[in-house]
Amino acid sequence: MKLLVVGSVAFDAIETPFGKTDKILGGAATYIGLAASVMNVKSGIVSVVGGDFPQEDMDLLNNRGVNTEGIEIIKEGKTFFWSGRYHNDLNTRDTLVTEVNVLEHFDPKIPDSMQDAEVLLLGNLHPGVQLSVLEKMNHRPKLVILDTMNFWMDTAWEVLMEMVSKTDVITINDEEARQLSGEYSLVKAAKKIHAMGPEFVIIKKGEHGALLFHEGKVFAIPALPLEEVFDPTGAGDTFAGGFASYLVKKETFDFETMKSAIIVGSALASFTVEKFGTERLKEITPAEISERIAQFKDLTTFEVEV
Repeated sequence: MKLLVVGSVAFDAIETPFGKTDKILGGAATYIGLAASVMNVKSGIVSVVGGDFPQEDMDLLNNRGVNTEGIEIIKEGKTFFWSGRYHNDLNTRDTLVTEVNVLEHFDPKIPDSMQDAEVLLLGNLHPGVQLSVLEKMNHRPKLVILDTMNFWMDTAWEVLMEMVSKTDVITINDEEARQLSGEYSLVKAAKKIHAMGPEFVIIKKGEHGALLFHEGKVFAIPALPLEEVFDPTGAGDTFAGGFASYLVKKETFDFETMKSAIIVGSALASFTVEKFGTERLKEITPAEISERIAQFKDLTTFEVEV
């Protein structure tokens, strides 16, 4: 099976209490593609970059087995750029610079080599762009996973609702779930979002883990306590990439498989935060992944006698 990823390939400049970077490789699709490569899953990225995008970064993706045929290069344009500064708790950040550049008029082009992808992961983009991807696929993928944010709820509600109605799995954070549903209780929020279309609702809670909802069933996973967190950028995208990649490997999309997929996604995300940008994702070994998943198991397994 193949994973098709649609999202940003970008530059980030990041400042945290532990240091700062100049422009480095970033973007949702980049993190997702690298997460898929760690899982040895065939993936392809559909995105757009400018003439300033380094060939070495494109080579990195290709060498990791990520199909880049769908990444359009506008030579006279500039690549999307985001700069942010994280506060001491790393849960809040200030956006310093956002330069949309070539992403402003992004018109996704699905290469023939990825038209048969069984799983489609739509990164955080304008819902109209996300809808256009579905329309351009020769066949609807077996599983459509959607990421979105409160900005689109504020500015493109009707189009977002149409996109949500065509989604199988939606992954959003707790603040976004409350805004989308109008409910403070996350259990009630998930029920309302489920009624909008998605069969599965994933609500991310940052350092407090994640929740999976499906037909009245709930699965909760904590975040792994880490000694050092350097940079949270891309953690949510890595989570989505690990989650989707596990489903691709298992070729099964039921609740039990998704429970395991959330653990894998959380494990990969826990690596991403250990270094700036994509650096940690480039060096993860299978042994490290197995060890970290075992840590999650130890964290959540217990016996009680009453």
